[in-house]
Amino acid sequence: MRKKILYVDDVSHNLITMNMRLKKHFDIFPAKNSETMFEILETTIPDLILLDINMPKSSGLSVLERLKATDKYAHIPVVFLTIGGSKSNLLRGMNLGAADYMLKSWRDEKILECINLHLEPERQEKPIILAIDDDPSILKSVNFALKDRCETRTLTEPEKMQDLLSIITPDLFLIDCHMPDINGFDLIPKIRAFPQHEHTPILFFSSAGTYDNVSAALTLGAEDFIRKPIDPDILRARIEAKLKHYLFIRRLRTYEKDII
Repeated sequence: MRKKILYVDDVSHNLITMNMRLKKHFDIFPAKNSETMFEILETTIPDLILLDINMPKSSGLSVLERLKATDKYAHIPVVFLTIGGSKSNLLRGMNLGAADYMLKSWRDEKILECINLHLEPERQEKPIILAIDDDPSILKSVNFALKDRCETRTLTEPEKMQDLLSIITPDLFLIDCHMPDINGFDLIPKIRAFPQHEHTPILFFSSAGTYDNVSAALTLGAEDFIRKPIDPDILRARIEAKLKHYLFIRRLRTYEKDII
């Protein structure tokens, strides 16, 4: 069955052009404004919404906010379309629940790639988590909690971390605060010394979540602090939130290159 795409844009030429580009692959439902969009939604639930972020009456941001506040529509992935929207607006869109953004200048194959990733999330590569703890039982618990969402790499010997980072590129680090030979605090500057990990999120966990430990971790550049024993639901929620923000920001860092 063909997937349904609802495309919202206030420029008629854009609606026609996008329909021509995508109609071989999807059923396209065009809407020139938010009023028409919500009329369509009363009878048709699309698999994905392409939403122009810059519209004169109702901005894409306000439309997205309304969609995510409505239970019937909140599950629909929304991808912003933009010619040259600001990074701050795209970041705000992510915080409101946008799945992604696309540039209208992209070639058809790149637009299709982006759309299909959100129509078929199982095609997306799992983010890589590097968990470092001298206690194998903790690493086993982390791996079990995250196995459906992430590709977890574990390490019980922190002194081998730098060698491992020459082989893999984690999207997030999960590090025990206190280990016998090298503690988690010592690892932060070693991680940041890799240019590709200047902004990679680092989460600490420890059974001693004192104010001094938390403060030291955050000061050195950690993103969050999780108490042991590990609650799987809390761990998943914290990691998903940090990953979503980081991966979206990483996409935005390519924004100027995409435009060029």
